[in-house]
Amino acid sequence: IATDNRSQDGTTEILERYERAGVLHLLREEGDDMRQDEWVTRMARLAATDFGADWVVNADADEFWWPRGGSLKEVLATVPDRYGVIRGCWRHFLPRPDDGAFFAERMTVRLGMPAFPGDKTTIFHAHQKVAHRADPQITIEAGNHNALGAGLEPIRAWHPIEVLHFSFRTVAQVQRKGRGGWLRNAGYEPTLHQLLLDEASRTGRLDDFYTSFVVTDEALERGIRDGKLAVDPRLRDALRELRAEDGSFHLPGPESTLAFPRPDVREDGLYAGEASVLIEIDGVVRAEQRVDAFERRLASLERGPLSRVRHRLARR
Repeated sequence: IATDNRSQDGTTEILERYERAGVLHLLREEGDDMRQDEWVTRMARLAATDFGADWVVNADADEFWWPRGGSLKEVLATVPDRYGVIRGCWRHFLPRPDDGAFFAERMTVRLGMPAFPGDKTTIFHAHQKVAHRADPQITIEAGNHNALGAGLEPIRAWHPIEVLHFSFRTVAQVQRKGRGGWLRNAGYEPTLHQLLLDEASRTGRLDDFYTSFVVTDEALERGIRDGKLAVDPRLRDALRELRAEDGSFHLPGPESTLAFPRPDVREDGLYAGEASVLIEIDGVVRAEQRVDAFERRLASLERGPLSRVRHRLARR
């Protein structure tokens, strides 16, 4: 299921090809206020009510969900029945000099250790994306970072899926992204990268904005040496395998089966270090939720009958 929001870059035509083949349910939105959480929630609920989904993966167009060993279906089949949400770890890929080649051919450089959320020195932060058991009453929060539903308990401290993220791909794509509708949605709180992108768009500095993220050969060599960057050609190789002779990609079927090899011990260790930031964030969020719940309970008690009795006794 996909929602196309006023695409002008050929996306609509690609989606319509999948729709004609009967493998995609396509929704169209003509609004310019980017109501992402509303649209994604609608798709997730449709998956449950109209399409008989067991699990729902909430993915943006610039994300590729990569299971860590085995197929996506095999990973989801291992989730115990008492859990309803699993989390994928965002892994950011950085642009290389734009030579006109397909983005996946160029963008094989991955950021080694994203920053803790809230760090204002970078826009590349550690974050999670969620997949969940199908639920007709599910609510997906903006950015697809959380799913809320009755009885949908998340598995904590386990991130069996990598979400390969290709946010900035070409100068032309960043120029289109700069005209996004987030800031026209009064109920949406823009992220740091969206605010910076909007500022660059308004001041005519989008080219400079894009160039600031480009990894040169010298920066790549230095980043690999320092452990801050890694060469990761998995998406490039997967899309090469799926590409048809006419330049398009094979539709779902026997010709579009991919293998997902198990990572080696070294990669497992590096991934665990990266995902540890998410575990720490989750602990902070849970502590904040407990404090909020305690404060609500305390406020309720202060407004309750025992409080009124205490005040009457005090006046006597």
